[in-house]
Amino acid sequence: MDSETVSNILPDERIVKPKWLRVKLPTGKKYTELRGLVDKYSLNTICTSGSCPNMGECWGEGTATFMILGNICTRSCGFCGVKTGRPDSVDWDEPEKVARSIKLMHIKHAVLTSVDRDDLKDMGSIMWAETVKAVRRMNPETTLETLIPDFQGVEQHLDRIIAVAPEVVSHNIETVRRLTREVRIQAQYDRSLGVLKYLKQQGQRRTKSGIMLGLGETREEVIQTLHDLKAHDVDVVTIGQYLQPSKKHLPVKHFVNPDQFKEYEEIGLDLGFRHVESSALVRSSYKAQKHIH
Repeated sequence: MDSETVSNILPDERIVKPKWLRVKLPTGKKYTELRGLVDKYSLNTICTSGSCPNMGECWGEGTATFMILGNICTRSCGFCGVKTGRPDSVDWDEPEKVARSIKLMHIKHAVLTSVDRDDLKDMGSIMWAETVKAVRRMNPETTLETLIPDFQGVEQHLDRIIAVAPEVVSHNIETVRRLTREVRIQAQYDRSLGVLKYLKQQGQRRTKSGIMLGLGETREEVIQTLHDLKAHDVDVVTIGQYLQPSKKHLPVKHFVNPDQFKEYEEIGLDLGFRHVESSALVRSSYKAQKHIH
């Protein structure tokens, strides 16, 4: 899974959450209306299940994130709050359910994500493609971002995503090279870079990746990661603060201050990224509707 699911539980009561991480409860007519629909129809949005701090803002702008292929992941990343284990069987009605949810919520820009399904021969890529097709059929005006797993770098599976042509394909690098083995146990830094490069080489118009900070990385390592992403033709980067989902997960090593986030944004823009979203509360889909242009 990806950093979209990170929640707000602190690892250690001695670590004080800084004031810039305090979030106002979401309000507003649009938020209240959508929250009512989500509850009434039991719609599965990462916005609610991941306790995203930007939920009110995104919903107000007509953006929401939906997770497919169940809620049990075959991987055990140290940062992610999604359960690890043996996933349920694939629900082939899910594409229509997601498409219907998007229609009910009047979503203008939808982000699709999923758990890793290394247990499946196609690693879930067929369900990914079918979901995009269903959303397109039922919501022809809705734009799409697919926040995909690495599919173990298998080009055949990536080709299925490319073939249905989402406006944006995103795959998160999550952390710096040195910390990848600890943070993303079954993932590989270079494999993720290869996935992003392959997408662009095969004609994907817009690619995107995300980084979490606060896991013990250095400034130099963050800058190197930005250079690596740019060298692999990534268009959009999101940079946010890691928050520990539970005491069983990796601890927050440090909180990055707003000035440092601003510096990373400026460095990214100087490198030539089309968009850089960089602040403590940024998550993968934050202001996602901006990234299609």
